[in-house]
Amino acid sequence: MTISLPTPASLAPPISPRARRLAILALALGGFGIGTTEFVAMGLLPAIADSLGVSEPTAGHTISAYALGVVVGAPVIAAATAAISRRVLLMALMGAFVIGNLATVIAPSYPTLMLARFVAGLPHGAYFGVAALVAAHLAGPHRRAAAVGQVMLGLSVANVIGVPAATWLGEAFGWRSAFAVVVVIGVVTVAALLRHLPALGDMTITNPLTELSALRRSQVWFTLLIGVVGFGGMFAFYTYIHTTLTDVSGLSSSLIPLALMLFGVGMVVGNLLGGILADRSIVGTIGGGLVAIAVSLLVFAAVAQSVWAALVLVFVVGVSGSAIVPALQTRLMDVADDAQTLAAALNHSALNVANAAGAWLGGLVIAAGWGYRAPSVLGAGLAVAGLGVLAAAVGTGRARRVAATT
Repeated sequence: MTISLPTPASLAPPISPRARRLAILALALGGFGIGTTEFVAMGLLPAIADSLGVSEPTAGHTISAYALGVVVGAPVIAAATAAISRRVLLMALMGAFVIGNLATVIAPSYPTLMLARFVAGLPHGAYFGVAALVAAHLAGPHRRAAAVGQVMLGLSVANVIGVPAATWLGEAFGWRSAFAVVVVIGVVTVAALLRHLPALGDMTITNPLTELSALRRSQVWFTLLIGVVGFGGMFAFYTYIHTTLTDVSGLSSSLIPLALMLFGVGMVVGNLLGGILADRSIVGTIGGGLVAIAVSLLVFAAVAQSVWAALVLVFVVGVSGSAIVPALQTRLMDVADDAQTLAAALNHSALNVANAAGAWLGGLVIAAGWGYRAPSVLGAGLAVAGLGVLAAAVGTGRARRVAATT
């Protein structure tokens, strides 16, 4: 069951376009901070390892600890906090984010750093899930996906600006300084949410049992599986892009940050474009995005020896992959009915599973001796498999609607 708060219209006046933009910008700022802390550790692993007296592969487990926090935290927090005001919840989640990253800054040992990274990852999925719901609510029915894309834009911009800047800072002043900057971003986000996010008293709230009902809906699972399988293809490519560009394309190692920034710019474009397209057709945007991922990865594998062609394809893959994220997020909100918070948060658990699975599968084909083009070919296959899941989801939904009318 859902609980609608009896909020008089006078307490929830229409929000002006300027106030809406500022509210969504505040939500995106939180995404910027989350994206920065999620990816900056990858470039600072040698420094972290040296500082704590562990090997680099062991230090890499801190990245896994963060991802585990995302996977665990998204469903647990979303269900447990279902009855809390969305405005209060968003600020509390960013507060937890600040605490986790502050613990990272002061962690005296490897075990405490592992725990700190796990804690820092806990609010990740729930924040993005709730922020997407709030943005869609503020934007109205005809611009929901575009607003969701704008919130996700913070994550993409982090790859273009936040991660390179924090990595440079960490290399210049010690890895802890990079996470100290993330703490500052988190504090500024809390202040921005407090200042610009409206009361949201007219948003419907639920309860934990209602949210957990999302797990009984086949369309929720279909949509999550599309993300795990289809998006896993992009991560199979992205995880090994450094060595692919240097060993296959012949790009200088010193220019790899530029290539990664190019991928991040593609993500920014993809989020904006995907949100606009999803407001016209959610299924069409997901399907088109998966086709674009498959084609661009196959073309990349074919032309990878040409450095300029490879760099163009890096940008195109970034656009193609990110374009489906607002559509997946919006579809989850639609198919979850009154369990939208949990479903929206689970999207980020699914994408982190895609990250881990894509990297693992890509490593397998490289270890099998098939070379560094192989992860791209594998990724194209995963995108095609995602299309199969999408077709099954659409067909099952159509069959149920026909059955309900007969």
